[in-house]
Amino acid sequence: MIFFIANPSDRQRAHIAIDKHDLPCRIKISKGGKRSIEQNSFLWGVCYDTILENGLRDQGWEKEDLHEYFLGEFHGWVTIKGFGKKRLKPVERSSGKSVIEFMDYIDFVIRKAAELNIYIPEAE
Repeated sequence: MIFFIANPSDRQRAHIAIDKHDLPCRIKISKGGKRSIEQNSFLWGVCYDTILENGLRDQGWEKEDLHEYFLGEFHGWVTIKGFGKKRLKPVERSSGKSVIEFMDYIDFVIRKAAELNIYIPEAE
């Protein structure tokens, strides 16, 4: 498991996250506040691929569908009306998240997958 610490104020949240996993881990300290490329690659290339490979792809799901679903489940949904239709949209996107916030989001995706008996491998 890799934990990303963006600034000193994130240290306490990182310690809590590390303690709850009780696994060997690496810590990456970053000056930037935005999510890292490694985090984004892990989400899209490992988490979402693994979930799709466990049956959802056969049902017509794609990575973008998973991303919308998990964002909505994590942040909540808002109903948008237009053209005589209603649709759900996630309240918040992931692009502006800090490395710690994005770590929380990835942890949520991994937990939700585990509830469906889908094991997502640890980040290298």
